[in-house]
Amino acid sequence: MVAWADYKSEAKNRGALALELYVALSTPAKAPKDVKASLPDHLAYQAQLERSGQLAFAGPMSDETGEHMQGVGMIVYRADSLEMARALADKDPMHQSGARSYVLRRWLINEGSLNLSVGLSTGTNTLS
Repeated sequence: MVAWADYKSEAKNRGALALELYVALSTPAKAPKDVKASLPDHLAYQAQLERSGQLAFAGPMSDETGEHMQGVGMIVYRADSLEMARALADKDPMHQSGARSYVLRRWLINEGSLNLSVGLSTGTNTLS
C-alpha cells in the first residue's frame, strides 16, 4: 500500500492537480423523522460553511440503480487536514444529533473539468 503523502507528491510531480479535499459519506443512523427534524439546522450549517469557503459540494446520492433516493449524502469539505475536516463533520447538526453517521476520506482531485457560464446582464449562471 502506498502512503498518501507519497502518492500526492508523485501526482504533483507528474503534473496532476493534486488538490486534496475531504469527502464525508453521510448515512441515516436513526428514523427518517429524526433526520427530517435535523434538516433545517443541517442546511443552515451547510450554508455557513459554503459562505466561509469550507464547503466545496454537498448533496444526496441515489441508490445503485439511480432510480431511488437512498438517504446517503456526500459532503465535500475544504480543510487543511483530515482532523480539521472531521471537526467540520462532527459539528454538523445531523451528526451531532445522531440522526446520521459519516465516514470521512481524503480525496485527491487530479483530473476533470468544470464548466461555468455567468450571464452578466441577466444575472444567470449555469454549472455543469
